[in-house]
Amino acid sequence: MIRNFLSLEWKSFFRSASFGKGLAIKILMGFLALYFLLMFLGMGVVLYPGLKKMFPDKDPLTIVNSFLFYWIIGDLVFRFFFQKLPVIVVKPLLILPVKRKNIVNYVLGKSVTSFFNFLPLFAIIPFGATLIVKGYPVVSVLTWILTLILVTLIINFLNFIIESFSTEIELSFLPIIGVAGGLFALNYFNVISFSQIFANGFNAIYNTPVFIIIPVLILVGFYVINFRLLRKKLFLDSGLKEKVKEIQVSNLDWTKNFGAIAPFMQLDLKLIWRNKRTKSSVWMVLIGLLYGLFFYPQPTYQGMPWFFAFIGIFSTGIFLINFGQFIPAWDSGYYKLLMSQNIKYEQYLQSKFTLMALSVVILFVLGIPYVFFGWKILLTHFVAAIYNVGVNTHVILYGGSFNRKKIDLSQKAAFNYQGTGAVQWLIGIPLLLIPMGIFALFYFLIGFEIACLVLGILGVLGIVFHQKLMKGITAKYLQSKYKMIEAFNQNN
Repeated sequence: MIRNFLSLEWKSFFRSASFGKGLAIKILMGFLALYFLLMFLGMGVVLYPGLKKMFPDKDPLTIVNSFLFYWIIGDLVFRFFFQKLPVIVVKPLLILPVKRKNIVNYVLGKSVTSFFNFLPLFAIIPFGATLIVKGYPVVSVLTWILTLILVTLIINFLNFIIESFSTEIELSFLPIIGVAGGLFALNYFNVISFSQIFANGFNAIYNTPVFIIIPVLILVGFYVINFRLLRKKLFLDSGLKEKVKEIQVSNLDWTKNFGAIAPFMQLDLKLIWRNKRTKSSVWMVLIGLLYGLFFYPQPTYQGMPWFFAFIGIFSTGIFLINFGQFIPAWDSGYYKLLMSQNIKYEQYLQSKFTLMALSVVILFVLGIPYVFFGWKILLTHFVAAIYNVGVNTHVILYGGSFNRKKIDLSQKAAFNYQGTGAVQWLIGIPLLLIPMGIFALFYFLIGFEIACLVLGILGVLGIVFHQKLMKGITAKYLQSKYKMIEAFNQNN
């Protein structure tokens, strides 16, 4: 049965419409994975001699055990944001004589082969081998290594349990941040010394290997919980039952002032407010608006005016970036229906442009209090807002014509990377780095005022030639129209 599952996934990958882009991303991620593997391997090799040199009177193993609490907390938080349960298309399998327990066991078993589970081994095994070479008891060291492997798997399954219960929360990352932050604070202020508790536990297993039964039982328990949670959801009609909730209807009559694009703007605003994934774009606005407070109060950044451009672009364009990079994937669920209607594609795109431009203006106005840190900051934010409206809106709309990944709007919002492809990774270069580079170049060659003037002129030129730019962008979308329809259908 496992061989059949692997065969189906292999065919699904190679027959996908986005195979080329998916392969390119996997190659890029492969190089990134290799980099981290080498980093962990190097850390495992130098860990023993490094600790021995820094703390000659202490046992390196004892020191490592005292820091394992921080590793567990950090690994759990990192996995929550970046590790997802392996995906397998199960609906076609549910109408076949395939036992549900086999499907669940395959998915959970596949999660064990995650890169996140193999990465720590490249540090643990070299360090353990060094301990054996230095004369530590072989059985005790091997038991210690096996315990860390079990703990890695425990974190793996615990992460999926936390994700399962947090998906129903609007800001699903708050519970994990709250719990992890709370445990860290209790340990930091010596209310409860979790680092010492975990250190004593690992030392006890090292000295008495029979205690390894404890992490084994915990691992089995978490596996059973995951198994039951997944099996409970594994029905054809599991997604048919709707939640009954009160619908709040907003008054969007003000959008009628925008003429022909008003219906599209209303649809976009309703889409943003009624779906988990798009709501995250609204919450991110607050982060972008307060982004400058991380830098401007610090004297170090006050002497780096060239860096103000990056903060200004990001702060006034946070909604533009988060919402715009997934155009038209937000509408991928009904894109075929949308394209079958008698609508003008330019109006469809113009509504997106107007929404993003309005967000830039609003964020600039809300960010005016930054003048408290200096007039240069306010001036930079002003020209950054003009640049965002005149240039970045067109850049991100053009980049959207290459989107081929479908988005499920009902999925969890926070740190959800569904729909993310090569476009989303590369679009940050023209959006953020290029304007900062232009600003820095003229700042160092001529001066601050000229750098602001150049950035503002580029934005004004984009606004002046908006109609021509939109015609070119519309032509690109029309050219890619049927490729998008096919790709969004393949992603189903």
